[in-house]
Amino acid sequence: MRWRNMRRSTKVRDLRRASRSPSGMGGARMRIPSGRRVRIPSGGGSRAGGGLGIGGLIVVVIIAWALGINPLTLLTGGTGGGGQFAPSQQQTSEPFNPGQGDELADFASRVLGDTEDVWAVKFDERGMRYEPPTLTLFSGQVRSACGFASSASGPFYCPPDRGVFLDLSFFSELSRRFGAPGDFAQAYVIAHEVGHHIQNQLGILGRFNEARRRMSERDANAMSVRVELQADCLAGVWGHDAAERGLLERGDLDEALNAASQIGDDTMQRRAQGYVVPESFSHGSAEQRMRWFSVGFESGDMGQCDTFEARQL
Repeated sequence: MRWRNMRRSTKVRDLRRASRSPSGMGGARMRIPSGRRVRIPSGGGSRAGGGLGIGGLIVVVIIAWALGINPLTLLTGGTGGGGQFAPSQQQTSEPFNPGQGDELADFASRVLGDTEDVWAVKFDERGMRYEPPTLTLFSGQVRSACGFASSASGPFYCPPDRGVFLDLSFFSELSRRFGAPGDFAQAYVIAHEVGHHIQNQLGILGRFNEARRRMSERDANAMSVRVELQADCLAGVWGHDAAERGLLERGDLDEALNAASQIGDDTMQRRAQGYVVPESFSHGSAEQRMRWFSVGFESGDMGQCDTFEARQL
């Protein structure tokens, strides 16, 4: 991947030094940029009560760690920008200036910058203005508007902060523990989180958050899968544009597809507990995640990422 040819983002907060020491809507409709309407079913029933056992808790944390959102939001039901928290302002950031030897930070900044350029154009084509997210780099733990998170949370997007949070050590885990090496696999991780930001800007996350409060746990999980697969598809749309501009190299697409496979719910559950519980899926199976990333990558059209209307995921 020719990531050094990408523009570096200016919307990066570097909290790595500071963070080492602690100091859904029933029956509603929403619109995606293509102009097609997405219907969220009523879900039938309230969200199941009760707590998770230790086994379920471990699975939630591991799945959230792979990709997606802060596990705190999975446990408290706050995926979307429902206004439960105020944007975090307590932590101060140092000016971001990746120096020699800080290659991963430079990489993350440039991938983010490239997503900014791509989505600004695509939003403009639909008569909208893209508002880029902030990327916060941290080490060890971080405080966001979604709560405290540790490195074990992995990358996550916090809607009230309108920002992506990333401990760069996750990339080592992605390669070593999950068997998904490669710079385009890492770029896919960032692009997926940016996909959640796009959903937040379009109101999709907030509406999902309202909707699932009225859903059974099973229905909420099924809707969460559609949210996550849409973020995968949006990541693929960015990848399509990067490929069109000659920024990808041979093998890059395989890296992203392998990453999508390795963090599928079935793969993650099998790795964590030795068996698969499809009813508990919240991100999608390996096959589904690869398929929807491919839909975005092959089409380059965000209008094709309507996972809410898709009969087959």
